[in-house]
Amino acid sequence: MTINEMNSKIKELRELRRMSEELQAEIDALQDSFKAEMSAQGVDTLTGVDWKISWKEVQASRLDTKALKASMPDVAANFTKITSTRRFVLA
Repeated sequence: MTINEMNSKIKELRELRRMSEELQAEIDALQDSFKAEMSAQGVDTLTGVDWKISWKEVQASRLDTKALKASMPDVAANFTKITSTRRFVLA
């Protein structure tokens, strides 16, 4: 790929990312309006003709690794797994 082709594709990528951010902002605004309506009605589910939306609390249990490392560093070290990934960054 030539530098001109790469420049063109980078420009296209930037434009697509900008469009994606705009779409995400519109999606977030619509979701926020539904959440506001659900809060106003005091419900966690709304149902229509062919749709159903819910906004419910979800609880999760996670291991507090900072506390584990502080209180039992040997155990934490035995169960620590190092992973490697690659990150694509456009600056």
